[in-house]
Amino acid sequence: MAPLPNAELVKSSLQLYRYLLRCCKQLPEESIRQHYRHAVRQSFKVHADEDDPERIQQIIKRAIEDADWVMNK
Repeated sequence: MAPLPNAELVKSSLQLYRYLLRCCKQLPEESIRQHYRHAVRQSFKVHADEDDPERIQQIIKRAIEDADWVMNK
């Protein structure tokens, strides 16, 4: 399963959140979709207080790479 297009356009945490939830919609089974939606929400809660722009960009880059891996497995 290919990742969603335009991942390179994700620049903010809100854009990342939307991108990851759209990726979840493409997963084959409902239980898998629920698991990853929950994981996405939890990750955003954990990193909600992050204010370093460089660190935010690192998190965005890593989250997109992880999403691509999940979509391809």
